[in-house]
Amino acid sequence: MAKTHILARSPSHLTPAWAQHIVSQQQADVQVSSVQILGVEVGTTTRVRIAVEHNGEENLARQWFVKLPSLAWRARLITALPRLLHTEVRFYNEIARHIPLNLPACLAAHSRFGQGSTLVLANVSELSSTAGRPDDALSFLQASQVITELARFHARFWQHPQLDSSYPWLAGPVRRLEDALGTALAVPLMKRGLHLAEKLIPAELHAPALRYAKQRRKIMAFLNDAPKTLTHHDCHAGNLFWQENKVGFLDWQLVRLGEGVSDVAYFLATALMPETRRQHEQNLLKLYANTLGEHGVPGISSENLMLRYRAHCCYAFEAMLITLAVGGMMNLDSNLELIRRSTAAVTELDAFSVLP
Repeated sequence: MAKTHILARSPSHLTPAWAQHIVSQQQADVQVSSVQILGVEVGTTTRVRIAVEHNGEENLARQWFVKLPSLAWRARLITALPRLLHTEVRFYNEIARHIPLNLPACLAAHSRFGQGSTLVLANVSELSSTAGRPDDALSFLQASQVITELARFHARFWQHPQLDSSYPWLAGPVRRLEDALGTALAVPLMKRGLHLAEKLIPAELHAPALRYAKQRRKIMAFLNDAPKTLTHHDCHAGNLFWQENKVGFLDWQLVRLGEGVSDVAYFLATALMPETRRQHEQNLLKLYANTLGEHGVPGISSENLMLRYRAHCCYAFEAMLITLAVGGMMNLDSNLELIRRSTAAVTELDAFSVLP
């Protein structure tokens, strides 16, 4: 059956006939009777929650989460060239089964150049799970679980000899284009982000932030000059879900090869209130290093880990300001709160001082 039937450009294309193509690949004799749109959110992608009525067995999901290209023109412009949704489709088709993390079940994933990408996941709510929000403030116990899972994930792919050859697209032309685009737009977007954030960013942080933007290519090289593993690269609370007390991970559009502590820095700078991060970040970094060691990654220096952690917090700060500057990529109140948290992190850690 042609996979092109799965591709959809807008929520209006999510019809019973469209859903039938997907269900037929799961259970050939099942019939879809209706599709109801439950909600639509527009950010870096258009995220649609739908209810699908069919006569299949209970284990065939009836609550679906569909990701389509963004309907917001600015977000679509930023994400179209680096093909971020296409990257997530490839992640679910090629890598997800090897990931030692809790992920939503993938029902269909297809991408075709010039025609777009469509990703269909089982909605985590059907598994009695709760999806996080970007501005959720996690507790120390929740953060400990996330850090433990990240360490297991990073250890699984730590300096894996076949990662480059098995998945060349992780560092291929599309990823290089994304990096080049980020560098080209860094200064104007940083200036706009600082202007829009107003009093959330102290005046003394403006100059180092702009120096960061002007030297972004050199700084990215510095941040990537470390043992490589597979990283999520967008690990904030809104990209997590909780099934009872077990955490799961969503939104793999930015997955790439990188330094593992980059995920730790992004997470701690955005998902914890500043006072919680301040109180527990040393213990959480120690937990990360110890868990890596338990899973076969020896010799993690606590001093170097802290240095690299501080440096990577600068990227979390940049990412939140760029999100604000582009607009339409995240709920505004959530975006401003994550700017407040990441600003506190880079200020208290004097993070810009450790960059070249």
